[in-house]
Amino acid sequence: MSDASNAARLDVRTVADLAVELQALLGDTTPRVAYDIIASLLDVPRFWPASNAGESVDDAVCRSSRVAVERLRAGAPFAYGVCRAAFRHLTLDVDERVLIPRPETEMLVEWVLGLSAGLKGCAIDIGTGSGAIALSLASEGGFDRVIATDVSNDALAVASRNAATLAGALRAPVEFRHGSLLAPVKDVRGAAVVVSNPPYIAYHEAAELPSSVRDWEPALALVSGADGMTATLAIIRGAAELLQQDGVLALEVDARRASLVAESLAVDPRYREIAVRLDLTGRERFVVARRS
Repeated sequence: MSDASNAARLDVRTVADLAVELQALLGDTTPRVAYDIIASLLDVPRFWPASNAGESVDDAVCRSSRVAVERLRAGAPFAYGVCRAAFRHLTLDVDERVLIPRPETEMLVEWVLGLSAGLKGCAIDIGTGSGAIALSLASEGGFDRVIATDVSNDALAVASRNAATLAGALRAPVEFRHGSLLAPVKDVRGAAVVVSNPPYIAYHEAAELPSSVRDWEPALALVSGADGMTATLAIIRGAAELLQQDGVLALEVDARRASLVAESLAVDPRYREIAVRLDLTGRERFVVARRS
């Protein structure tokens, strides 16, 4: 730790003490980020640190808070700084091995849960990353089981750890399989759902991404071919073989290519009820369909 960091360190005993120290380390004029760090590490609401300033904090939280500050000062996105991310009603461990779960993907889960109501069978999450989608479906849905795949063993390690931490909240077993896209589930038939937030950035678009994404998040989970469609088209081709009649295919897509994804489904007679759905900002972010 730097001399400046050592100088800023106080004899921390309470939330207020820790917030003052972190604020000094951050060079921030308000305690907001410091409070957010503490709230994330304690897994409490954002307002809690300010309302409970006199509560004691243990050494482990203090150490983790200081590490988070160092990472944030190095440019890490907030979730990578605290190694935590909220997703729906879950709190997930995340790091640079997986994408940071986004609010848009929470909406994807919402669409899946609504469209799959009444269907029996398993749900398949392709490219699970942190396990956000798979674990949400396992905890909120009525599926017999959830299968989650990823080409990255590092990502599967993160997802498996999250599954173990959240085991008490899961209503269905979750199985993690290693491999590219649908290859690990080629033995499955009669699935109720195939869902994916696949990589959808074209090679030439990667440089245009915000530095917090381009420099920190795994390229393997972001970039997909010369046109950004390689993974999405592969899932469309293969998912029909896995789904039961009326089963749901749900994809998160690049808003610039949602119409292309919908057209790819429309020309495939194995799909019907194809629809493009909007995210909270009004962008065409999701494409859904049913198995004919």
